[in-house]
Amino acid sequence: MARTAIVDYGLCNLDSIRRTVEECGGDPVVTDRPADVAAAERMILPGVGAFPDAMRNLRAQGLDRAIRERVGAGIPLLGICLGMQLLASCGTEGEPTEGLGLLHANVKRLVPVDGERIPHIGWNEVVHERPSPLTDGIESGRDFYFVHSYHVDCAVGGSVVARTPYCGGFVSVVQSGRVFGTQFHPEKSQKSGLRLLRNFLAI
Repeated sequence: MARTAIVDYGLCNLDSIRRTVEECGGDPVVTDRPADVAAAERMILPGVGAFPDAMRNLRAQGLDRAIRERVGAGIPLLGICLGMQLLASCGTEGEPTEGLGLLHANVKRLVPVDGERIPHIGWNEVVHERPSPLTDGIESGRDFYFVHSYHVDCAVGGSVVARTPYCGGFVSVVQSGRVFGTQFHPEKSQKSGLRLLRNFLAI
């Protein structure tokens, strides 16, 4: 089983993702210790809350350096929801804040179209733009569960794996090397979410 560090930086309840990783055959450890991240074979960066608070907490605990070092060593990383946004170069929520810089992208607020509501909450389609091991075996157009007000605006189009038709269309899955991100919550997305997590654990 892949030892999977679920990074805890103090902004969300991680029980659901821990249980789901176990169900998918992983060996999860929820941790706020850089040493645990350094020993992991996989990393998951979940999150809810504000971008500046999340980056402040990651830096204060030395987790940002540990994550970058493991990515540099070729260890797969999956960012979920806010965790996907933290992969970007910069966030604009509240104040401009430097992100982890693992994805050439900025994080911007969703702009509603024709009465659409923000935050975007609920089930919506994920439409594939290119193949990825993360989405292997998952049909394009499947619904996943979202809760967010911001999105990742990718400067390099090649990192975009899938988009979702809301607020003019936003990026919902990314991949850059062995760095992956989903704007939706796979742990709350039933069968398709389980398949995606199993795919990640097999990478």
